[in-house]
Amino acid sequence: MMRKAREIVALILAGGQGTRLGILTEKIAKPAVPFGGKYRIIDFTLSNTVNSGIYIVGVLTQYRPHVLSKHIGIGKPWDLDRKDGGIVILPPYQGNKESDWYKGTANAVFQNVEFVDQYDPEYVVILSGDHVYAMDYNDIIDFHISKDADGTIACMEVPLEEAHRFGIMVTEIDGRIVEFQEKPTEPKSNLASLGIYVFNWRFLRDILIEDDNDPYSTHDFGKDIIPKIVKGDLGRIYAFRFEGYWKDVGTIQSYWESNLELTRPLPPLNLYDPNWKFYTQTEEMPPAFISKDAVVENSLVSEGCDIEGKVYDSVVFQGVRIGKEAVVRNSVIMTRSIIGEGSVIENAIVAENVTIGKSVVIGEGEFLASELDPKVYNSAITVVGMDSIIPDNVKIGKNVVIGLDVKPEDFEKEIVPSGGYVLHRG
Repeated sequence: MMRKAREIVALILAGGQGTRLGILTEKIAKPAVPFGGKYRIIDFTLSNTVNSGIYIVGVLTQYRPHVLSKHIGIGKPWDLDRKDGGIVILPPYQGNKESDWYKGTANAVFQNVEFVDQYDPEYVVILSGDHVYAMDYNDIIDFHISKDADGTIACMEVPLEEAHRFGIMVTEIDGRIVEFQEKPTEPKSNLASLGIYVFNWRFLRDILIEDDNDPYSTHDFGKDIIPKIVKGDLGRIYAFRFEGYWKDVGTIQSYWESNLELTRPLPPLNLYDPNWKFYTQTEEMPPAFISKDAVVENSLVSEGCDIEGKVYDSVVFQGVRIGKEAVVRNSVIMTRSIIGEGSVIENAIVAENVTIGKSVVIGEGEFLASELDPKVYNSAITVVGMDSIIPDNVKIGKNVVIGLDVKPEDFEKEIVPSGGYVLHRG
């Protein structure tokens, strides 16, 4: 059921660095990373809010916020350019205490108590700006009300072997949470938090004030707030089981996989549902051009593209140019990148404004561990950072990193073996 907008405020946590995405987030915050041919990751959370009838939205930014702030602007694509409510960017600010940075997710909300108070909402919805999903927040709000809860956490079942990556809930039969484990080594359940919360505002406000005065707290919802409420029996916290599509695109592998999932005949996330549209802020471009000699199979190709080569099972963003006899396979090619004639790109993520020369090969050879950072780069996917230029005839293996702003003179050899890397030396 739809509720009056002034009863609910949504806060989107969008300050994360996203270090597991490596060079993709070296210049921009994780929520600003391009996704799905024309969107940025935060577009999905923003679209969910307006589709749910929530029109008071605060976006809490911190790490490299400039691209994100410019992208959101005054919120017009999401119908959030409103006098009464609308969207507000909420960066950290210098207060009475020594630090002006958000010290954790809970502290970020605490620093914006005055923003929420001006609307005097009954409920506050706290969201992450770095997940890809479609959710009607009215479903979790209705569940929250029906349980007479103080707080509700959206959850979904995950494979037990992956449970250590999440906050894990142990619940009673009616869904009330009796134990919360934050990224446990020995999980007692496979019911994982999605980082989507509904709270009664007055209840949460008191908890946040108390937490801010706790010198031993890290001021984080998962590590401090939720466990403190549950363990101390300070309120009624429930788990709302979500059964739709939700994806944490926080690693190179998951980002690549979730993009390519969109090319399936029945993709798990429907970008074409007229009843649940996803909105974004993009440059106006002419229609895509596919030449008579081009081949495009099972791929997303956005407007403004000029395709003369062959594209298979890939996601191609706006304004990309793919030259004659070039082949792109199982790859994500971001906005305004250029693939030269005769080049072959396979199992790659190519960031924005990259120029790849003629007869370049990316993705050949056998997989080898990364020499740069094996914790971040640990798949067969090669990543090319934004604004880089790869000269003609270079051969690049699997699991290679080409950094940001790389120039032709940064390539000492024409072969970059699997697991290797090239960084700009300027």
